[in-house]
Amino acid sequence: MTDTRRTRWTAPQQPLRPFAREPRRWEEERSRALLAGHVCHDTACTGTCEPVLVHERTGWGWLTWTVPADGTLPALPRQIGVLTPGATLIQRLALRWLTRRPAHRIALTSTGSASMRLSVVLVGVTSLFAALSTLRRGIPMDLVLLAMLLAPLLAGHLPGRLDGWAREHVRSVEGDAARQYLQRLAAMYTYIVQASAGSDRYELRRSAEIGHNLLWDAADLLQSQDIRSASARLIDRERLMVQLADQVAQTLKRIRAESAEGEADQLRGVEGRSVGSAPARLRTSEAAHPSAPIRHFISEGDIDPWPRLSPPTLSVLGTSICSSRTSPAT
Repeated sequence: MTDTRRTRWTAPQQPLRPFAREPRRWEEERSRALLAGHVCHDTACTGTCEPVLVHERTGWGWLTWTVPADGTLPALPRQIGVLTPGATLIQRLALRWLTRRPAHRIALTSTGSASMRLSVVLVGVTSLFAALSTLRRGIPMDLVLLAMLLAPLLAGHLPGRLDGWAREHVRSVEGDAARQYLQRLAAMYTYIVQASAGSDRYELRRSAEIGHNLLWDAADLLQSQDIRSASARLIDRERLMVQLADQVAQTLKRIRAESAEGEADQLRGVEGRSVGSAPARLRTSEAAHPSAPIRHFISEGDIDPWPRLSPPTLSVLGTSICSSRTSPAT
């Protein structure tokens, strides 16, 4: 068995960057953050400061980035989330719910921090007009008032309940040390996913499945335990991910070698068919023009002007020719 402690990772070591495959997407999100208002200054943010967050959704989870004020790319995600392996459609909707844009809030006082969701205010106003319209139709007032009061309460309470349900299907980390560790694992797993995308090779697709399970286990350990207490198991999972990425890199190298060899064999086959088809073309030309080989291979001096007849006819004509040639002498 291969010793994972001595395994060298031959795959490209590239750190995670925001929207690495879609640079324009990051510029769009950054411009939207600048228009929204606050942009995080790492040295100036206070405890009450809420930086603008940009969520990058992936097939295995999400990365939450902040927008630096100096225009540079953030080096470390603010949050890393991992979706459960083999997620269903409902579970993927939970991921989208957790990475939605933050709700707009309205301050209740100018000096305090009390605020209310804009959606709650809109639902309250809508329920008020709906209650007035319903009372005119003769519906009992107690039912109308109950519905009018419950609608804003549900609008304020339901998002929190949905957040709790959605978090059951994901694992997220936010600590500095945990994020740095999980970022390394996510970078290796991203390489594995990109290598297996669009491929029908079983070993590549299986590597992506195993890597997702390793990433989920690591995120679960980081969320439920301290990084120091779980360091031994985290190191084991990182070694396994390194070995998995190395196997994928070797598989890609072997696939490229097989593809290059196949193209070379195909080229040699084309050249062989082109050389072998020359006599066939020559035979076709001979069949179409029977006199062509004579003009090419027999000189004019070798052509006999007399017809070649059968021996009996030749003897008879030979006598007549001799007699006709000797008659003038007589």
